[in-house]
Amino acid sequence: VGYNSKFGESCSSNSMKQTLFKVTVQLCYEHLNGSCVKTPYSPAPRLILYTVFGFGAVLAVFGNLLVMISILHFKQLHSPTNFLIASLACADFMVGVTVMPFSIVRSVESCWYFGESYCQFHSCFDVSFCLASIYHLCFISLDRYIAISDPLVYPIRFTVSVSGMCIAFSWLFSIIYSFSLLGTGANAAGLEDLVSALTCVGGCQIAVNQSWVLVNFLLFFIPTLVMIVLYSKIFLIAEQQARKMESLNNKTGRCSESYQERVAKRGRKAARTLGVAVLAFLISWLPYFLDSIIDAFLGFITPTYIYEILVWIAYYNSAMNPLIYAFFYPWFRKAIKLIVTGKVLRANSSTVNLFSG
Repeated sequence: VGYNSKFGESCSSNSMKQTLFKVTVQLCYEHLNGSCVKTPYSPAPRLILYTVFGFGAVLAVFGNLLVMISILHFKQLHSPTNFLIASLACADFMVGVTVMPFSIVRSVESCWYFGESYCQFHSCFDVSFCLASIYHLCFISLDRYIAISDPLVYPIRFTVSVSGMCIAFSWLFSIIYSFSLLGTGANAAGLEDLVSALTCVGGCQIAVNQSWVLVNFLLFFIPTLVMIVLYSKIFLIAEQQARKMESLNNKTGRCSESYQERVAKRGRKAARTLGVAVLAFLISWLPYFLDSIIDAFLGFITPTYIYEILVWIAYYNSAMNPLIYAFFYPWFRKAIKLIVTGKVLRANSSTVNLFSG
């Protein structure tokens, strides 16, 4: 139908039109009826895109793997907060393993070559790990708020078992929600005509109707709002604590820091670091969620290249947290050095003091 309307209906020039069609239009599967149209990049941009996207995937996999190994191996890092961070790293690691490599090919080649079944799994993993990340970050902000606002009762209120329950909720809720939504097809209810029109061999497009787009946004927005409120309170409390300690030291004339002051400083630094991680998450994912709402209510008007840019900004968040930890935490840099040099395999390496020197 496409080329009949484009080139006319003269039977005498039919072969010329078929040749021109093949030259101007490439298909994902050349020998299959109903194949999607392929819009490939020229060699230089392809190489650049594969390099940029591939670097993000490698960093997400190996960076988060280092975070998990560091926290789980070294006993000094076994704390409720760090277990939440390790589980968050696991969610980002899974994005790097199950989502990003396949999205690289889809984004650069403009075709899906991994089957219809994995297309749905790919989308489920995408939603699951995004939600898992935000709920981990939300619980981490709650943990930091309790630690800063009431440090005396913190060890009793936020124990390892409480941390474990937060981790279990983050994973179970995210996985059950995403697989239920996409597995039942509820996301595409009312969009059957659009889905039918867009469906072709070599495509992987998941349509989400207005109702579920709003639900998805609320599941993102509510914990985001909680995090913003909690971190605002954390920084106000931290500022007040710093002023009190400075005033007390000036009155008593002390120069050396007490143990309580060192603990408070460490807590404030942890809050700042995790605050940066939360900010990075918001900057990465907020444009994507806002676009999804605009798209659903304005008839899916976002150009493909804009969508791909927003998706990859969001994906790159999975590679950012290890860089944030490496920049802010000397203990993480020391742990990386021990892991990379193989010293982590030595006997009693799990008891190394990562906070010394």
